[in-house]
Amino acid sequence: MNIAFYAPLKPPDHPVPSGDRQMARLLIQTLTSAGHAVEVTSTLRSFLPDPSAKAVADLEAKALAEVERISGHWQRTAEPDFWLTYHPYYKAPDLVGAALASAFRIPYATVEASYSSRRNTDGWAMTQARLVEAVAMADVNFCFTQRDRAGLAATAPHAKLEMLPPFIDTAPYAPLPKPSPPRRLVSVAMMRKGDKFDSFKMLADALSMLLDLPWTLTIAGDGNEREAVKQLFASFPAERIEWLGQVDPDQVPRLLQGGGIYVWPGSGEAYGLAYLEAQAAGLPVVAQDTAGVPEVVQNGVTGILTRQGDIEEFAMAVRRLLASNEDRQRMAAAARQFVFTERSVQQAAQVLNRELERSLTRRHNEQ
Repeated sequence: MNIAFYAPLKPPDHPVPSGDRQMARLLIQTLTSAGHAVEVTSTLRSFLPDPSAKAVADLEAKALAEVERISGHWQRTAEPDFWLTYHPYYKAPDLVGAALASAFRIPYATVEASYSSRRNTDGWAMTQARLVEAVAMADVNFCFTQRDRAGLAATAPHAKLEMLPPFIDTAPYAPLPKPSPPRRLVSVAMMRKGDKFDSFKMLADALSMLLDLPWTLTIAGDGNEREAVKQLFASFPAERIEWLGQVDPDQVPRLLQGGGIYVWPGSGEAYGLAYLEAQAAGLPVVAQDTAGVPEVVQNGVTGILTRQGDIEEFAMAVRRLLASNEDRQRMAAAARQFVFTERSVQQAAQVLNRELERSLTRRHNEQ
C-alpha cells in the first residue's frame, strides 16, 4: 500500500529526541519493512500548550491550509491507499488526516490515540470532541496499552479497536551481550519537569538506602532540568554516579549491554520504550507498577514492579537483584527472550499488516 503517515504531536524528523519521535520512526520502519511505501504527508505540529480560543483558532487555520495544500497535491497526482495518524490526543488532535480521509474516502487508522474524560473540564472539550470523532470514524485504532483501549471504548463504544503491544527494533541487540558488572545500574531518561523529575527524585531517594552495597549508577539523558536532577544526587560519592548526558541513539545498545540492572521508577510512564530496550540488552528491570509500565515489563519474570510511590519497596527490589546473582541472571534471560519473541518489529508488522489489509478489504467491499 501507499500509506500517508502523520504524527501531530512531533514529526519523525523533529530535532529533539523523545519516545514519541522514536515510536513514529519505528512505525515507519515497520511498515516499510512489510513492503509498504510510507510518506510523511504532513509535518504540521498540532500541539496546544493551552486551550485558549486564540490558540485553537490559530491551529484550525493552519490545519485548514494544510488540508487544502495536500488536497491540491492529491488532485494533481493520486491519493494514498491508507492514512495512518500516530498519537492523537487532547493536546495534539488530528485536524488534518481525518478531514482528508473523509473527503477522499480513503481508509483511516490511528495508533496510540488516547482519551481521558477528566480533560473535558479543563477547557479541552473541543479537542477532545475532535479526537472522539477521529477514533469513531477510523477503520481501525491500534492501542498500545489496555488503559488506552479502555478509555477509547468508554467514549467511542462502536470504534474498531485492536491491540498493538509496544515494540522496538531488536536488530541492534541481536549479538549476545558479554558478561557485564552486575552492580552497574543504568537509567536512560530525559531531564524535564513533571513525571521525569519525579522519577529521578524517587530513584535518588531509593538509592540513598543502599549505600552499604557497592553499586554504581550510569545516567544517560539531558534536558532543561539537568542541574536540578544532578542536585538530587549531590550527596552521593562522586564515583557512584556517572553522567553521560545526551547519548546518540546508535550508542544506546552498547550502553545498556554494559549494565547489570535497569532502574527507572517510571512515574506516569505511558509505557516506556527504554524498558524494552533494556530487556533486549539482557537487563532485568526495577520499576513501579503504574500507568503503562506493566505493558512492557513482566513482574517477577523480566523484572520487579513495586507499588506506586513506595520508595522503600523500590529500594528493596534493587537490593534483591544486587544481592542475588541467580535472580538477576534468570530475569535477564527471560527479559531478552520476551522482547525478541513478542515485542519486535517483525511481530508488530504482522499485526499492522493483518488489520490494514482487513480494513482495506472492508472498504472495497462496501463500495
